[in-house]
Amino acid sequence: MGMIIKPLVTEKMTKITDKFNRFGFIVRPDANKLEIKREIEALYNVSVVDVNTMRYAGKNKSRYTKAGLIKGRTNAYKKAIVTLKEGDTIDFYSNI
Repeated sequence: MGMIIKPLVTEKMTKITDKFNRFGFIVRPDANKLEIKREIEALYNVSVVDVNTMRYAGKNKSRYTKAGLIKGRTNAYKKAIVTLKEGDTIDFYSNI
């Protein structure tokens, strides 16, 4: 366990969730689709129909400040889009 890092709650993901019953998660880079499916089903008690994964590379960023040029890099991560069975849903806000 421990493949799921956090759920994705953005405007774009919320629109996809409302339209297609798909939910997004940031997952560990070494997680595969079967492990993601098992963990989602165990954590949220839902039936997963499909899992799509995407890998994002880190990007170089720089900005100018009073102190001069600051260079950095964003983190690389893996995203999983999980399609649930019709009628199932996940409520991320239930324990707030």
